Amino acid sequence: MDKALLIQLVGSATAVALLVGLAAWARIARPTPPLDARAAHALLADEFPDDPVDALWIAADGAGVVARSGDLALVLWRKGDGYVARAIPWAEVRAARVEGGRLKLRLADASPRLAVSGGAWPPPQFVSSELAA
Repeated sequence: MDKALLIQLVGSATAVALLVGLAAWARIARPTPPLDARAAHALLADEFPDDPVDALWIAADGAGVVARSGDLALVLWRKGDGYVARAIPWAEVRAARVEGGRLKLRLADASPRLAVSGGAWPPPQFVSSELAA
């Protein structure tokens, strides 16, 4: 092999390796911390500015939120490195069932599964607000 050809081959291989490394590094999702009450309220205020939150439930793993706002359920769940937000009728969320420790909501465009600790749905803060209403 000619010396010039060898230099060109090594240079090209190095450039390809650097581009592959850059592409792999750029696709790494940033870690999303679990939601707490403060972060959940901030996300809900951004996504649903006209809907006041009456009661809030955060999934056991911090990857989802169900908030009640009158007759609506405001639902957030983690998707990739962000959150998806949907407003659905409260009756649909109230009727949802826990399967395998997860609350499964069936929506038109998604089917989020939110971790439930204890297996009870709906949680006490939603039941007490229904009794008061």
